[in-house]
Amino acid sequence: MSLKKEITIYDLARELNYSPSTISRALNDHKSISKKTIKKIKETAQEMGYRPNTLAAGLRNNKSKTIGISISRINRPFMSSLISGIEEEARKSGYNVIISQSHDKYENEVNNTKALYDSRISGLIVSLSMETIKLDHFKQFMKQGIPVVFVDRAPHGLNSYKVVIDNYTAGYNATKHLIEQGCTRIAHFAGAQHRNIYEGRKKGYLDALKEHEIEIDDELIIHFKTLSFEEGEKATKKLLKLPSPPDGIFSANDTAAVSAVMTAKKQGVKIPEELAVIGFNDDPIASIVEPSLSTVSHPAEKMGRISAKRILNHSDKTHDEGISEVTVLHTDIIVRDSSNRKKS
Repeated sequence: MSLKKEITIYDLARELNYSPSTISRALNDHKSISKKTIKKIKETAQEMGYRPNTLAAGLRNNKSKTIGISISRINRPFMSSLISGIEEEARKSGYNVIISQSHDKYENEVNNTKALYDSRISGLIVSLSMETIKLDHFKQFMKQGIPVVFVDRAPHGLNSYKVVIDNYTAGYNATKHLIEQGCTRIAHFAGAQHRNIYEGRKKGYLDALKEHEIEIDDELIIHFKTLSFEEGEKATKKLLKLPSPPDGIFSANDTAAVSAVMTAKKQGVKIPEELAVIGFNDDPIASIVEPSLSTVSHPAEKMGRISAKRILNHSDKTHDEGISEVTVLHTDIIVRDSSNRKKS
């Protein structure tokens, strides 16, 4: 079966007896064309099945009205909310988005960003993969004046737009909350320390212990690769076998925290009386698990909207590799049953 011919502006011009340039201007709502003519041309274009060639337009203008997104995994609640915020803001300005996921692999991220660059996107929003240390694949964007916004997982030592939360304060406050509930042996499920978010959360945890004169026990700090459910289960079993097991756990994400709650319950540990647990992100599962999980709010959708605005408001004339604009958002402790020993 032969493919149907793609309708072009030349086909529309022949059908309506207008010049191709008039058709083109009408389709782009040019002020030199009357509203009546624009309406007529657009209606005919729709009837004939015309599709604008945005890629060709991008080639002519050296950019398209498209924002590229590079994230770790689209099925994470935080990432879904982040994308929702980006799309909402982009749509208001007539922009589309292209989403790619690295599955936390550096090589995937490099390949994805190359494909997005070749698509002549107008800007790139990135949450770095867990493996990423080298940042050379982002420099091609900056050299061409294409804005790059790092959101949540942002790099050290590379000037660009960044939209983040205060991970240090959030980690400090989460640990302080457990201390206020009477915990004196607090474990920490830590993420990869070359990632800014997990580094900050661990520093906050350590400083909260120091300031409250609680001894730091390295046995209680477990470093994870991805903070998965399986890693959380394994770590919790290991901690509960210690001669002096923890009475509190601060996990750098909700997934591992929920795993800790479920694993401890299976072993007959009372939550929160014997083990108080707090996570991070306020994923939907946090309010579903029994007992419900205390956590730290993470304004993902707001971060997405702000990231998109950085792209939309960006001026090529002012962008260079020296730009450094960091937006830091606030977080809150959400106290639920998994840590609340002092219910009124």
